[in-house]
Amino acid sequence: MTHDTEWYYNLVTGQVEQHEGGKAVDRLGPYATRQEAEQALAHAQERNEAWENDPRYRDDEDDEQGDGEDDYGTSAFDTFKP
Repeated sequence: MTHDTEWYYNLVTGQVEQHEGGKAVDRLGPYATRQEAEQALAHAQERNEAWENDPRYRDDEDDEQGDGEDDYGTSAFDTFKP
């Protein structure tokens, strides 16, 4: 795809636009056709539902200690928590 054939769905305006549209953070895409971009929210919902129902991504079953916390340890960002 080139910029002149890319289509995006703008989450702020609800409009389909080409490359020279809104900010990237506000858009889904790129899509090959305008019709694909028009269906962006429906496709995103389908992917979300598939992911939520995929047993490989069931975090609630991975809590071996039963404390509701993940077991990934700490990071440098934990220092900045109030």
